[in-house]
Amino acid sequence: MNNFYDKTKKVIGLSLTGAAVLPMLTSCADEAKKELPMNILYIMCDDHSYQTISAYDTTFIRTPNIDRIAADGVRFTNSFVANSISGPSRACMLTGKHSHANGFTDNSSSFDGGQQTFPKLLQQQGYETAVIGKWHLTSEPTGFDHWDILIGQGDYYNPTFIRNGEKVQRDGYATNVTTDLALEWLSAERNKEKPFCLLLHHKAPHRTWMPDTCDLELFADSNFPLPETFYDNYEGREAAKGQRMSISNDMDLVYDLKLADKDSTIHSRPDLEEWGRRIYNNMNTEQKAAWDAHYDIVIEKFKQAGLSGKELDAWKYQQYMRDYLRVITSVDRNVGRVLDYLEENGLMDNTLIVYTSDQGFYMGEHGWFDKRWMYEESFRTPLLARLPGGKAKGDVVEMVQNIDYAPTFLELAGVEVPEDIHGCSFLPLLKGEEWEPNRDGLYYHYYEYPDEHAVKRHLGVRTATHKLIHYYEDGVWELFDLENDKHELNNIYGHPGTEEITALLKEKLVVLQKQYGEEEFIAQ
Repeated sequence: MNNFYDKTKKVIGLSLTGAAVLPMLTSCADEAKKELPMNILYIMCDDHSYQTISAYDTTFIRTPNIDRIAADGVRFTNSFVANSISGPSRACMLTGKHSHANGFTDNSSSFDGGQQTFPKLLQQQGYETAVIGKWHLTSEPTGFDHWDILIGQGDYYNPTFIRNGEKVQRDGYATNVTTDLALEWLSAERNKEKPFCLLLHHKAPHRTWMPDTCDLELFADSNFPLPETFYDNYEGREAAKGQRMSISNDMDLVYDLKLADKDSTIHSRPDLEEWGRRIYNNMNTEQKAAWDAHYDIVIEKFKQAGLSGKELDAWKYQQYMRDYLRVITSVDRNVGRVLDYLEENGLMDNTLIVYTSDQGFYMGEHGWFDKRWMYEESFRTPLLARLPGGKAKGDVVEMVQNIDYAPTFLELAGVEVPEDIHGCSFLPLLKGEEWEPNRDGLYYHYYEYPDEHAVKRHLGVRTATHKLIHYYEDGVWELFDLENDKHELNNIYGHPGTEEITALLKEKLVVLQKQYGEEEFIAQ
């Protein structure tokens, strides 16, 4: 027994199940077991917050189709990412490794397609693999029999895809088009003699939250309560004071909030204003007509109101939420289309269905939009899974991370999990079985600074009860008691009485850095 684990478990209650804790350096691959092949449908959105899935929270919206997955499966209540930004998160998912090990640490990187990924290993097992929708890894996909991906971030309207190396511009709304392509592959293009693994990746609801024309009037009369931390002053959290992701100061009127008036009297940051108008110009005549019928009225009312100060802040928040939720409505509707296809074609009984996001997102908490931080709203991600015949139903409380997806899919397919994969298969949790090892700490590392939102580089460890964050370039630490400070407002690092928990968490952080091979960041 590892004495550090035993001591930590007793002092701060890190073990969630109370079962014996395995040594941290034991390979999770030892737990892999052979299973009969089953199809895998992995649906991932970009920046979909758990707060806006009604299986998690009914404050803002109802998502009946996404909820169908949880209703007959499981809802993970402690699901997290390893690096809360799009490209790196996707690389962690594909490889089962933390960012430093897969080489894609930030969005300026290019993914090394020659490395080991779970789709390649599934191909070797006889699976037919496909990725459709957002890719955002710079290099071309490898390990897929079929790929049809958006270029970069992709456009909401009339997007251009790259289909197996060839550019194809398609009319329509991106969420609908991506779903159409997935259904076409499932129904007419795949080899039905093989099990399949389909990665269905939506652009939505990534910034700038452009709704489908049929959804433009949804939530028009809704008013959402400001989060209680909307006017957070970041006391005791110096790193948060320098960010550029606040709704008040950084959410752009033209680019984000669609106030591109025809006489150009509303101005914003020049580069964003130009980009916002380019997106509009990409629409066809019919789309522009529907868009103008809605937003011209919004623009005129905004001009007449002459808002400033907190009134302007509140208006921006409402406009942001309405557009974001309209985009989510389209996602949910299209998830329903895919689930209906599986039901109608007898595929529900032999397909693992997973719904998640590449990271969490801020719905105004701390006054923010975007992600990146190790704070809960961006670190935590939704994860719903339905395993046919799975005995587990309801909530799963064990801490899982997106590095765990690859080994889970591999174990499900009966593929031996390579020793160098960092994650652990959570397939036992889907089956209602005990999970070994009982993970008692998660490692996180965000690398991208400076960038659009000026979030400082940081790393840290999260347990069931506490979180320790290190802004290592500034020598700044933050410590949060998650049981008594759910909004992470009170940095207790250095406070009297926290010496023991701080020492334990720093020791845990070192253990994780050594386990994952990132010792160069160990604090001296």
